[in-house]
Amino acid sequence: MTTTAVTSGGVVIQPASFRHGIHPDEHKERTEHLEVERLPFVSSYILPLSQHLGAPCRAVVTAGQSVTRGQMIAEPGGFVSPTLHSPVAGRVANVGSHRHPNGSMVQAIEIKADPFDDQTIHGPAGSTLKDWYDLSTDDFIARVQQSGLVGMGGAAFPTHVKYKLPDGKRCERLVINGCECEPYLTCDHRLMVEQPDAVVQGACMVATKLNADQVVIGVELNKLDAIVALEEACDRYRDQATQAGRPIAFDLAVMPLKVKYPQGAEKMLIKALFGEEVPAGKLPLDLNIVVNNVGSMAAISDYFLRSQPVIERLLTVSGSGVIRPANLLVPIGTPVREVLQHCGLRTDTRQVIMGGPMMGQPLASLDVPVLKGTSGLLAFTEREVVHSSEYACVRCGRCLEACGNFLNPSRLARLARVGRLDELNGVHIMDCVECGACTFTCPSGIPIVHLIRAAKSAIRARQAKERRNETKK
Repeated sequence: MTTTAVTSGGVVIQPASFRHGIHPDEHKERTEHLEVERLPFVSSYILPLSQHLGAPCRAVVTAGQSVTRGQMIAEPGGFVSPTLHSPVAGRVANVGSHRHPNGSMVQAIEIKADPFDDQTIHGPAGSTLKDWYDLSTDDFIARVQQSGLVGMGGAAFPTHVKYKLPDGKRCERLVINGCECEPYLTCDHRLMVEQPDAVVQGACMVATKLNADQVVIGVELNKLDAIVALEEACDRYRDQATQAGRPIAFDLAVMPLKVKYPQGAEKMLIKALFGEEVPAGKLPLDLNIVVNNVGSMAAISDYFLRSQPVIERLLTVSGSGVIRPANLLVPIGTPVREVLQHCGLRTDTRQVIMGGPMMGQPLASLDVPVLKGTSGLLAFTEREVVHSSEYACVRCGRCLEACGNFLNPSRLARLARVGRLDELNGVHIMDCVECGACTFTCPSGIPIVHLIRAAKSAIRARQAKERRNETKK
């Protein structure tokens, strides 16, 4: 593969990519040109205490208590845990068990909105550009945790944890992921077009605090308007920083990338941008790289410059079952049913997916809430729902050609089906990013990624049990 050097101060002309991958139909035409709308407030919100990777939050409010919009309602349950804020002004109706989109029952805070409140944000004390600039790195990280920010690309990993670099590590390169390679989803695209300054401001804040040498924003070529908007925003930020007497000390560039799935996966994105591979079992930080989503950068800007914690997020509502597709700004905790009713749901809808069609979660109920990591709600009618039969593997090798991590998905699926967990560890199952490219290409209809996902869960459960047993000794 020919790699493209990252330059400072301009779009790189030669698009880059990674080896393997697939090209599913994009299905973005219904929403990619629709401006973001704000969903009207509804009467009730459900805020799960566990809507991120890591320890659940701990509720600091009780039933009957009044809350304001932006007020902290749950504190971190540990370092790998963010805060949780109320998306509306109202009253806490209950703190108890509620259905999570993944099907499990979890602790959640239910809030009834006050229909007479103007829903003004009462978040942290007002901040200015000087405030964030003068913070120490540790204080900055603590404030990011207080903002409630998790990865907005779908993984929902607490963002502040990425910024707490271990001894001996540093962030040489900050990569901002604007690929949005999943079919149907366009909310990141609209964010980059409509709020490019917020994306660039947030990225430059993080780069300044982490002493990065380089900031690269990777965007696929099917979003040319976003590339132009971000380039212009980069120019504006350079000028503003210089005029303020604080010229940026890092390279800042936008990198156009070929359209391919899963270009937005961290390891694929790093390979495309720099021609470097993250070793098996390692993280981007092992290459002194930190990767964040564009939505996370806009949220950083919103918090430090506009005092707004993470109480809402952009998501795409689309699919053949949706009458009026949209890119919506939705308060966290809004019931999925309310969002779909707002856009109009066809009576012949047979499946609703939270997220994208490749990596998203099919929903068993519409009475579950929008989470911080919810990037989309897709509704499909019977003709789009796949009911393919499963046949024996024909050893065609298509799943190998699709896998960007150069794994053997067919072998992983066979071992997973019979529960040979020790062998799965030996063939790097934990390096699978569960992108679904293997399942997409399989002519035999084998649910490869589902088998892998179940085996990874079993491995994690066994490891957790072993840790508990060690603790008891």
